[in-house]
Amino acid sequence: MASHFPDDFKCPISLDIMSDPVILSSGHTFDRPSIQQWLDAGHRTCPISKLPLSDPPSLIPNHALRSLISNYTLVSFPKPHHYPPNPQTLVHALLPPSSPLEEKLNSLDQLSRICKSDSAIRRRLAESGAVSAVLNCVDSSESGLQEKALHLLLILSLDDDSKVGLVVEGVVGKVVQALRCGLGDSRAVAATVLTSLAVLEVNKVTIGSYPDAIPGLVSLLQMGNSRERKEAATTLFTLCSFPDNRIRAIQNRVVPILIQNANSGLERAVEVLGLLAKCEFARDDMIQCSGFLDILIEVLKNGSSRGVQYALLTLSSLCSYSEKMLLEALREGLFEICAVLLEDDNEKVRRNAKTFIQVLQGKRKNV
Repeated sequence: MASHFPDDFKCPISLDIMSDPVILSSGHTFDRPSIQQWLDAGHRTCPISKLPLSDPPSLIPNHALRSLISNYTLVSFPKPHHYPPNPQTLVHALLPPSSPLEEKLNSLDQLSRICKSDSAIRRRLAESGAVSAVLNCVDSSESGLQEKALHLLLILSLDDDSKVGLVVEGVVGKVVQALRCGLGDSRAVAATVLTSLAVLEVNKVTIGSYPDAIPGLVSLLQMGNSRERKEAATTLFTLCSFPDNRIRAIQNRVVPILIQNANSGLERAVEVLGLLAKCEFARDDMIQCSGFLDILIEVLKNGSSRGVQYALLTLSSLCSYSEKMLLEALREGLFEICAVLLEDDNEKVRRNAKTFIQVLQGKRKNV
């Protein structure tokens, strides 16, 4: 099964499809169990680059890649023909408006299957003008056709060399339109396509500058179903590593919507809040949201390691900024909670807990 997946989805150590991809400080991605076994054996160099690692080594979850792998497996395909179809023939079947719907659906299925297993064909299609034919299907009012076209765009976007070219071809505008007005599962897939494209820094700038992109994601985060809200939060997290996009998200009143989602158990919303807390305007919005501190405390007590990391990051930003928030945090026993987290197995949790305790101690000394 792994042979049908792009090589970038496979762990360089185990050669299996990654279930929990993490990034080393060297910039290379591995599956967490494999690299952890490498580190547990006493190695302190990157298995690929041989560069020395920090001690203790830092393993950063690669959420964008994990989301791509997850969404890559969602499409079901018909049984393959005995002879592989010609990709250009399949593309031509998408062009005439009068082509039967079933023929277009079948062509998109076969193109997706071919592109999944052959990176060379992916790149050739992305560079051959086929994208415009696929975008015509994204415009369709038929939900099945639109969704399959978006899945094909997602597959074409897997190669970094194709990501900029896809943006130049006008993919972002069509995908954002599907994000806002798509049918069926199209809105969730559209968000995932944006996440894939935004892996490149230059595309973060381009996507964020589209007038409807971030507003569309904020709307999906507010009104979407569970999968749509998770994908929207993932895309926002990827985009908001670029400072201007943080400002755009804040201007679209994303903070209270993120807090509402965090209160509903969507930890990815806490991660986005951790990024936005770097901005003064976002901190003001957070402080004004009643009950936000209780939500962060709940994450500290019962959340995943990543959720705890970003809850601590958010708390450090807020309590350094607002004395009122700092005093409330002390009253709620956050000093004692963080003291326990200093013994956590996760290095980033320990580090962020230490930073937050230093913020709290600065006030305790003055009280």
